[in-house]
Amino acid sequence: MQARPGGPEERQGGSAAQALPDAPALRGHFLHNEPMSRHVSWRAGGPVQRAYIPADLEDLRLLLQAIPEEEPVHMTGLGSNLLVRDGGVRGVVVLLHGTLNKLAIESRTFGMPVSSAAAGETGLIYAEAGVASPKVARFAANHDLVGAEFLAGIPGTVGGALAMNAGCYGDETWNHVAQVLTISRQGEVNERPPADYVLGYRHVALKNDAEEWFVAAWLRFTRGDGEASRLRIKTLLQKRIDTQPLSQPNAGSVFRNPPGDFAARLIESCGLKGLRVGNAQVSEKHANFIVNLGGATAADIEAVIEKVEETVEAKTNVRLMREVRIIGERK
Repeated sequence: MQARPGGPEERQGGSAAQALPDAPALRGHFLHNEPMSRHVSWRAGGPVQRAYIPADLEDLRLLLQAIPEEEPVHMTGLGSNLLVRDGGVRGVVVLLHGTLNKLAIESRTFGMPVSSAAAGETGLIYAEAGVASPKVARFAANHDLVGAEFLAGIPGTVGGALAMNAGCYGDETWNHVAQVLTISRQGEVNERPPADYVLGYRHVALKNDAEEWFVAAWLRFTRGDGEASRLRIKTLLQKRIDTQPLSQPNAGSVFRNPPGDFAARLIESCGLKGLRVGNAQVSEKHANFIVNLGGATAADIEAVIEKVEETVEAKTNVRLMREVRIIGERK
């Protein structure tokens, strides 16, 4: 019998072959009725019917081929931009962090003049979707590549950064993408150039509307002073510590900045710092963060999000757009 989100069945692990008898070749691990509060940075939310930890990319490909078409599939890394409602999630959540974790220097050119590559003006980093973005920043600096420092300020993985064109401190992920590797709902792996996508502020969409997930990217950076890069990373991380509520569970910036303005400024101007529903609160330190004070439910957090949206629109005539993704069913 399939475990039901929110039901009385106990959380338990199981082999992939047990969960999908038609795919005995799978080498990963299923967790049934898994609390998603363990896998999202807000530390709140209901269970998923089945969470899967793939062994590697090939194992993920076989998994997707084996899952019935009607069963929903979600991919997540560190869960730093995700809220799972208290009623839980149907289907399978694939946990990529710690699995798709290859990080390496590669020599491909992807359309760049061979002379530029040969002259050593740029360097290419291959990073899989489960690698934490700050790790890419440090890896680049340690290989005397500059321009990746902003990634130290992004609290998620490469997969999430690609999916939303994550950015901070004046730079964005897709400014450095030379090529991406994706996987389809049918388990087909494709290489794609940036030209295949419509790119915008915190927005990325495949032009042909196919359902695919990012599993890796080749990121291009300039050769330079690695020591200076490491110093800038240290400075940016200290800025995060000074301005963001990092000691409390949160999901980073909840809303996109509207054109010509800042979401935090608008929220603060409406007197919403400290707004609280249950144990979820608009941070006193940074108004575009919602923190879990301890034991907050997903419903508490979503109620704060909705109250902020409604109040800001009523007082400023600006409708804030969410950066965070909300999935699952209300309890």
